Amino acid sequence: MIPSIGHLPKNPMLSGQAELKQRVVYSENGQTLTLALPWAHRDRRGPVEPTPLIVFVQGSGWTTPNLDYELPMLSRFAEEGIAVAAVCHRSTMDGHPFPAFLQDVKCAVRFLRAHAEEYNLSKEKVAAFGTSSGGHTVCLMGLTGDDPRYRTREYPEQSDAVCAVVSCFGPLELVSLFAQRLEQRRESTEERLKKMFGPDKSKWQEKLWQFSPALQVEKGKAYPSFLLLNGTGDAVVPCEQMERMYQSLRGAGASVRAYYVDGAEHEGNFWGPEVRRIIHDELTEKLFGRTDK
Repeated sequence: MIPSIGHLPKNPMLSGQAELKQRVVYSENGQTLTLALPWAHRDRRGPVEPTPLIVFVQGSGWTTPNLDYELPMLSRFAEEGIAVAAVCHRSTMDGHPFPAFLQDVKCAVRFLRAHAEEYNLSKEKVAAFGTSSGGHTVCLMGLTGDDPRYRTREYPEQSDAVCAVVSCFGPLELVSLFAQRLEQRRESTEERLKKMFGPDKSKWQEKLWQFSPALQVEKGKAYPSFLLLNGTGDAVVPCEQMERMYQSLRGAGASVRAYYVDGAEHEGNFWGPEVRRIIHDELTEKLFGRTDK
C-alpha cells in the first residue's frame, strides 16, 4: 500500500442507496406508480429480507397527482431500507367520480403485493401516507381494508389492507367542509361536486357522508394506527377536519395520535424538520418495530 493515501470501507450491504422505477403501470386502466427501492435486494450474493413498503398518495384535489413532488423526502425512506410507491389515480375532472381514486390506490396495493417477490417487498408491512386529498384517501384506505365495495377485479387474491396510516392536512369530514364552500362560492363548488359525485344533486349529501373518513369510523372494528397532522393556519383544510377524525378514532378505541402544526398553511411552510421527524418516526416504528427518537 502506498503511504499517505487514505482508506475507506466498502458497503457490502449496499445500505443508504436507492433506485427509482418510474411509470410502472399497475392497472389495466393505465394508472402508474413510481417506486423508490433500496438497492440491497439487487445484491445476489446472499438472501435479503423483504423490505417494508410505504404507499404514498400526493394531494391533488382528487385530480391527477404529481408523483415527483415529494420524491426527495420519500427517497430518504428508501435509503433507510423502506420501499416507497408514489401512486397515481384517475381524476374526478376527467369523468371518474368517487370512488375511482380509492379503487385505484387499493388496486396499486394489491399489485405491489402480487409483485412482492419481484421488488423484494414485504406483504405484511405496508403503510399508507398521504397529503391533502391524498391524506383523505389513505384514511379511507385504513378504514376500509379489503372492503368489497371498493375492490376491482385485478389481483383478487391479494389484500389492500394497510398496517398504519399517516395523513397530513387531509379533508376528513366532507359534509361540513363542502357546506362552508357552498356558502362561500356556490357555483364553482357545485361544479366540483358534480365532477366528484355525478350530476344528481339529491345524492350529494349521501356521498359526502359516505366518503367522510371521520363519519365512517365504527366502534368495535379493528383499524390500523393513525397519525394525523394539520396546520393551524391552513385556510384550505382547517384543522377542525383533523379534530373530527381524531375524536372519532379515539371514541372507537383506535390507536391514533394527532399534532397541530402551529401557524402552518396548506403545504409550503407545513414541512418543517420536526414534522418530518414525527412522520419518519411513526412510519419506521410501525414498519421496523423501532424508532430513532
